[in-house]
Amino acid sequence: MIGPSAPNLERRVLLLPATRRDGEVICAFLERENIECQVCESAGQAALAMNETAGALVLTDVALNDPSVPMITVALSRQPDWSDLPVVLLSNAGSESVEVAKLVQTLTNVTLLDKPASMRTLLSAILAALRSRTRQYQIRDQLRALKEADNTLRSLDRRKDEFLAMLAHELRNPLAPIRTASELLPRIVPPGDRQVQSALAIVTRQVTQLSRLVDDLLDVSRITLGRIEMQQATVNLTDIVNEALECADALIRERNHRVQLVLAGPLYVEGDKARLVQCMSNILLNAAKYTDSAGEIDVTLRQEAGLAVLSIRDNGVGMTSELLPKVFELFVQSDRSLDRSQGGLGIGLNVAKRIVELHHGRVTASSGGPGHGSTFEIRLPTVKPPPVQRVPAKAVDMNAKRILVVDDNHDAADSLASLLLLEGHEVKTVYGGEDALKTAGAFKAEVILLDIGLPGMNGYEVARQLRRLEVNSYLVALTGYGQAEDVRRAMDAGFDSHLVKPVDFGRLEQLLRAAVA
Repeated sequence: MIGPSAPNLERRVLLLPATRRDGEVICAFLERENIECQVCESAGQAALAMNETAGALVLTDVALNDPSVPMITVALSRQPDWSDLPVVLLSNAGSESVEVAKLVQTLTNVTLLDKPASMRTLLSAILAALRSRTRQYQIRDQLRALKEADNTLRSLDRRKDEFLAMLAHELRNPLAPIRTASELLPRIVPPGDRQVQSALAIVTRQVTQLSRLVDDLLDVSRITLGRIEMQQATVNLTDIVNEALECADALIRERNHRVQLVLAGPLYVEGDKARLVQCMSNILLNAAKYTDSAGEIDVTLRQEAGLAVLSIRDNGVGMTSELLPKVFELFVQSDRSLDRSQGGLGIGLNVAKRIVELHHGRVTASSGGPGHGSTFEIRLPTVKPPPVQRVPAKAVDMNAKRILVVDDNHDAADSLASLLLLEGHEVKTVYGGEDALKTAGAFKAEVILLDIGLPGMNGYEVARQLRRLEVNSYLVALTGYGQAEDVRRAMDAGFDSHLVKPVDFGRLEQLLRAAVA
């Protein structure tokens, strides 16, 4: 047996009549026209029903004498943005009721009918009100659909950012042994074989480029997710420009570009030195990439109205008027040809722009059009030079060390151990946390290079256990995570230093020279 269908509350008509008998008559008439209705005995009851939703409200001026009428105006004022409940008000012709006037002023969607009104006139007004209400429901449904689509897009965007961050981190693991091997091979291959040396140079260049792409991926994810932290200090922009040129030097030499450098200074800004170097090297690499061989790149640094202005101009391929407004957007590139001759991910300029903005600066791009080169300008607020500090020279221990390498990635551990052995260190390698705890004391390791992402017992727990066992080795964390919070977490676990994969061997050598177990 099929029961009665549930009433459609969204299209029901609420009646607040002069008398209950009037309400019953009107309701019976509307039901014959297939319009659901509900007779309300008071304004309070009508207000409560309106909160559940309704298609229209019909009331008379007599009902306005109910002391709970303000509940209706309150209910109407609390409607969502899309809603404007239609109201049909029956009033005596020529009536100047204060209550009627006051109610009309507070309503935005009211139809006034003179009493006595015929049933047909009332039906016409109610049908018009219900059509108006139906359009409101359509708007509501569209807004809901838009909100759901927006939430879906935001969720997909967030998952995309999280995926990029995870991808960049995971790419660091295979990069670590590749980079170490590229450092190791030149030390063991005889220097006379030109083909081998050329192949090694290619590997080194490509590993450096791949590391830069991974760094850009990780940084754009951090910035987008709001997880990037700036290490603020007063820094000299002249030094930063020179370091950025060093980062771009390999590509500039490969393409035989001429660089004209004019640096006014020193000019100081408050910022993160490493991030500013990254920002400026990204723009320099972009200039080198999109300038034909033997091209020209002009780099100038000047002061202008309290701002340091760095200009990087090239005579390369230039930009179209369509590309120019979008050049700093994520994944936008000039070259979309099938050969992908310029490479890249379309991330570098976006990262550069975001870094500049994090330093309260501005970066702009201009071009005379295709074939007429491009100019990028970075403007940063200057600050006073820092006070001069003289630091006494510190003696550095150059002796070989006993080093324990702990990494579950065998390639990463073995290649790093081989490189350290060539440098004269005594090295032992293990591949798990338990083995590290068993080996550290017996080996009397002076330095332990400890991977964080170990299976089972992670590097943080291994470090804490080593300290509880009173192992006084100099502990260096190796990890794909390099935020300030990651460094603090390592220090809290008992580490003495923190290196990001793939490890810069020059930086590692500095730590080993200074390490005192």
